[in-house]
Amino acid sequence: MSGLSFAFASPAILAALILLPAIWWLLRLTPPQPRAEVFPPLRILASILKREETPARSPWWLTLLRMLLAALVILAIANPMFNPRTNTLSSGGPLVLMIDNSWASTSDWDRRVRTTDALIDDADAKGIPVSIAFTAEQSNDATPSAATAARDKLHAMNPRPLVPDRQRAADAVKAALNGSKPGTIAFISDGIEAKEKDDIVSRLAALQPSELRLIEGNGNDILAITGASNNVNDMSVTATRLNGASPLHLQLTAQDNQGRPIAAGALNFASGQTVATGSITAPFEMRNDFARIGVDRYANAGTVHLLDDGFRRRRVALLSGQAADEFQPILSPLYYIQRALQPYADLIQPSSADLAKAIPQLLAGNPSMIIMADVGRLPQETYAPLQRWIQNGGTLIRFAGPRLAAAPADDPLVPVTLRQGERTFGGALSWAEPQPLADFPSFGPFAGMPKPTNVLIKRQVLAEPTPDLAERTWASLADGTPLVTEKQMQAGRVVLFHVSAEPQWSDLPISGDFVEMLRRIVQLSRSGGVNSAETAAKTAEAMPPYRLLTAKGVLTSEIGSARPLERSVKGAPAASFDNPPGLYGSEEGFTAVNVLGPGTALKPLDAAAGTVLREGLIGGEAWSAKPVLFTLAFLTLLADSLIVLFMNGVFSRFGRSAKTAAGGAAMLLLALSVATFLHPANALADDTKPGDDTIYSRLDKTHLAYVVTGESEVDRVSERGLAGLSDYLTYRTTLEPGPPVGLDPAKDELAFYPLIYWPISATAPMPSNDAINRIDAYMRNGGTVLFDTRDAINTMGDTSSPGPNGQRLQQILANLDIPALEPVPAGHVLTKSFYLLSSFPGRYADSPLWVEARQDSRRDSNAVASSDGVTPIMITGNDFAGAWAIDQNGSPLLPTVPPDETQREYAYRSGVNIMMYMLTGNYKSDQVHVGDILQRLGQ
Repeated sequence: MSGLSFAFASPAILAALILLPAIWWLLRLTPPQPRAEVFPPLRILASILKREETPARSPWWLTLLRMLLAALVILAIANPMFNPRTNTLSSGGPLVLMIDNSWASTSDWDRRVRTTDALIDDADAKGIPVSIAFTAEQSNDATPSAATAARDKLHAMNPRPLVPDRQRAADAVKAALNGSKPGTIAFISDGIEAKEKDDIVSRLAALQPSELRLIEGNGNDILAITGASNNVNDMSVTATRLNGASPLHLQLTAQDNQGRPIAAGALNFASGQTVATGSITAPFEMRNDFARIGVDRYANAGTVHLLDDGFRRRRVALLSGQAADEFQPILSPLYYIQRALQPYADLIQPSSADLAKAIPQLLAGNPSMIIMADVGRLPQETYAPLQRWIQNGGTLIRFAGPRLAAAPADDPLVPVTLRQGERTFGGALSWAEPQPLADFPSFGPFAGMPKPTNVLIKRQVLAEPTPDLAERTWASLADGTPLVTEKQMQAGRVVLFHVSAEPQWSDLPISGDFVEMLRRIVQLSRSGGVNSAETAAKTAEAMPPYRLLTAKGVLTSEIGSARPLERSVKGAPAASFDNPPGLYGSEEGFTAVNVLGPGTALKPLDAAAGTVLREGLIGGEAWSAKPVLFTLAFLTLLADSLIVLFMNGVFSRFGRSAKTAAGGAAMLLLALSVATFLHPANALADDTKPGDDTIYSRLDKTHLAYVVTGESEVDRVSERGLAGLSDYLTYRTTLEPGPPVGLDPAKDELAFYPLIYWPISATAPMPSNDAINRIDAYMRNGGTVLFDTRDAINTMGDTSSPGPNGQRLQQILANLDIPALEPVPAGHVLTKSFYLLSSFPGRYADSPLWVEARQDSRRDSNAVASSDGVTPIMITGNDFAGAWAIDQNGSPLLPTVPPDETQREYAYRSGVNIMMYMLTGNYKSDQVHVGDILQRLGQ
């Protein structure tokens, strides 16, 4: 593949351009302009015979015009080609293709496939074996093989919602080559640095290929959401992009668990900015229902950020070891905790100061968390229920104080063993000064927070040193003394702040870091509270995959080879081959795994190492500029002729003004020709849209439409089949359809047609993403697509192993948002919309007709509101068009299997019922209840 976007098919012809100076000299002369002479004729004759005339010089602009004419002819014969391709693969070894099929390749995956297809075709033409590996696959068989096998692997592959593991793919290629040197290595990259100091280009260059090519897109559409934070007044969303050359304004949409948009916001990138933060403003109760945040007009896994229980509002119970002082509330141990957590949680307090009554009362309210401020010894009967509550998933936070310092050392609700008494800094008996905080460790909920600079600890309770004390410490002082410790108790945990909850022991409660620390611990707790030991057991176990994210940013229940997610408090879970992005857990509670972790910034891949040929993806098909150049040459010749006629006085009878108009017209014609040459794509592109006449013809009558597959025989049968059904509808019903219309879903307007018949063919080209997206929008807006695999004769009713057409249909439906399907049940509107039918045969009769599964109106009142009960999709294998197809004389085009004209009659009746169903919806279904309604009205 050539890196040039322009070339000449016959470059030798360009040598004729050196003759242009000679042509310039020859074109300098023109015949003299005729001159009017006064009668008599003898004087004219004498003048003509005696005068020796000298030719006049041609004007420079006319000579330039003729030079342009000669140059256009020479260039047209040389046949310039745009987007040319040349087979320049090295024959010194196999062609190695390493392809990034990551989340960032989703938007231009079709172009990547076309680019790779072109390289495989070049290798096939030269008989070069092909080794192919994909960087977002867990395993690769990169053994060099025939081009056909590589092409099959390519078309069976799809983008994955993962960051590429290029090292794994490079190792697979190296092992497959087994020491032999490759010819050409083509790395079709997404352009993103997969890790810090990504040296994949150097590793590929170390294989010593004859040439190394790096093929990338422009990166303008690559961006991702890397984090979301539920703040006091809004939800802040952080995003990063690869190309920050120009400003970018994005719309954010927040959706609930049902996929319904419930709030919107904005995110703006300034010029040169690659990381930006936007916001979605909504009430806290509404933000609690956010399930995912996406970027409008960008459909990939990177632009979707999944939210889990960590973003929901918790119920937090508060307990204090002393009564609140109503006259001096700032001295209360709970005052600062209440102010810190009030924006993030529902706070509840007991109605009794008796802990023996207060604790059971709080536990009955099923809180997510209990906070005890300076509570020392608890009533003995409360330890057992508190321990069960923690083990079932509850979170207990305790703050130190004089009472806790005097509590027994064997308290089971303390995460570490405490020394009796408290440690004082800066007192008369202490040599130590008040201590600041140390950096937070890389694990625990405080990971990533900056170290507080304005907090000093004056007093604390000390922990006895144990071997696992460092692992349980979430925060410590500058001298290494633990400040916040934690202990897991089955599904729950106990957390201890070794300082008090009021500012007597430290400055922590009056700092902003105190708010953030409490908020992060709250998010670790279960949002729905703790219900039972059974729920706790499920929570403590590894969480199975519940819903996984596709590369296009759609949640699906197909979990594939995903493994359960192991619980960890060491930061957010990272996506991997074993745990791809999605939701892990169950409907009762889940954890979200996103493509990119917090703080990630997209950086371009560094390809400075080694000699690398950089290329772009294939952008369009090659086309010749020869017709345009010949057209311009003809227009230039016409302009030259008009100018010569004008100069020779042909237009003199029209007066001086006419001469000026003719000259202006000639110059305007020349300017239009130059403009056409400067924009050849506009002259050649077939971007015309249906005019008013076409739209009126579609609106004037109902037309049956079919998808053009590109296979002449299939399209012919589809067209004749719909023509036969149109005739049958005209004869048997009041509907008189117009001629059938063939559609290209990627280009044509689909809204004119109530039903689109799509014959599936495994040998036809796979529809583009644009076509599938437009079909999806068509079905969402109330249209219906009838997919016909036409292979019932092959499957004979066995749907366990679909044939080639069925497999192609599965590939198409994998990219569509389709509802649950079922065979047409008894009593369905389709069975009685015009004729009474019990089956829906076509050319074959063994395949059922699949439609949208009916919803229970009591559970889903909106199930049929959008399309009047009409299914957006139908699937059959009975080859309806083959049974309906007629020739020009009205005779059947294809026989039924088995040959039976009664079956053909029922096939036509099936088509009539389908069309009546499309046009009337659930009208017939409503008529069933007329008798009951009239009876009730009579009563």
